Amino acid sequence: MRIVFVSNVVYPFVTGGAEKRIYEIATRLASSGHEITIYGRHFWDGPEEMEYDGMTLRAVSPEREIYDGERRSISEALEFSKDLVVPLRRHIDEHDIVVASVFPFFPVLSSKLATVLTDTPLITTWHEVWRSYWDGYLGTLAPFGKAIEHITARTPQYPIAVSGITADRLAEIGPPRENIAVVPNGIDAAQIQRVSPATDGFDILFAGRLISDKNVDILLEAFDRVASRFDATLGIIGDGPESETLRAKATNLTHSDRVTFLGFLDEYEDVLAHMHAADIFASPSTREGFGITYAEAMAADCTVIAADHPESAASEVIGEGGYLASPTVEGVADALERALNGERPAQAPTERAKKFDWDNVAKRAETVYQRTL
Repeated sequence: MRIVFVSNVVYPFVTGGAEKRIYEIATRLASSGHEITIYGRHFWDGPEEMEYDGMTLRAVSPEREIYDGERRSISEALEFSKDLVVPLRRHIDEHDIVVASVFPFFPVLSSKLATVLTDTPLITTWHEVWRSYWDGYLGTLAPFGKAIEHITARTPQYPIAVSGITADRLAEIGPPRENIAVVPNGIDAAQIQRVSPATDGFDILFAGRLISDKNVDILLEAFDRVASRFDATLGIIGDGPESETLRAKATNLTHSDRVTFLGFLDEYEDVLAHMHAADIFASPSTREGFGITYAEAMAADCTVIAADHPESAASEVIGEGGYLASPTVEGVADALERALNGERPAQAPTERAKKFDWDNVAKRAETVYQRTL
């Protein structure tokens, strides 16, 4: 197959979950003999079109900052979408399928415009469906975000969701559920397992963005209830708008001396090293379109504790390789106590993690891509 991926940002020149997914799937498909082209912004050094890791990178728009403060830049997304249409249309006969990442929506609409009156299928990858989350993200502009999300969902496409819960949410505003394929996000299990444990690790670890949905405040209180009985320590990796509030809350805990905030770690392998050192990975987040840290922690042989919540795909990821807890202080404390007592999940976490290895994910994606033809 001759496959196009559309993404304004391109891994590894810009690092993020959506662009890493494209890179991991695309490089494996290229190794299998497929012809891969990525249309994006010119974030790399070198000519606008060049070969890289078996793929063709084609810049259709110049490098530009993609964030405006804490939020993705709307003007950036509009500019990239405008710049995409003509080059993609000009080369459309050279491609069999077009795969576009949904967020920030506008490139999907441009990709559809470029494929109109052709037989080239448009495949979309939905990492999340925001719905009411737009209210907190855009404030007074939330209706605009909701409208674009609905328009994108109803655009003719072959949708892929990264989890069943994301597929269910998408079906509420767009295509029928039976028309939505599920291909999860992935991990490099071998890379994770090669990392040595951190020498200054913790018994319990959290890693993620410090925002209210992650419920780190609940984790702190739950940990405080069980810490003394097990002589346990807690490490918090990450940064975000809740950072100062959470640090202040931690100082008021009875066992504040057992909690360490490490901030954002620049090196991915440093995060993995702390996962290897920990016995438990706890993240009672109530909003997860997938939850890649759960898969990473299982590959590092952590007992994972996640929230049992209708807005979280955690149950799909951890299966029987971890524990689900009510996102309350009591629920998380009970789960921590079970794990600290040495109780292990029904399925070995490392075995569960194999399901999400990029080799397996790429094969599932390839099957869906072929089906659209």
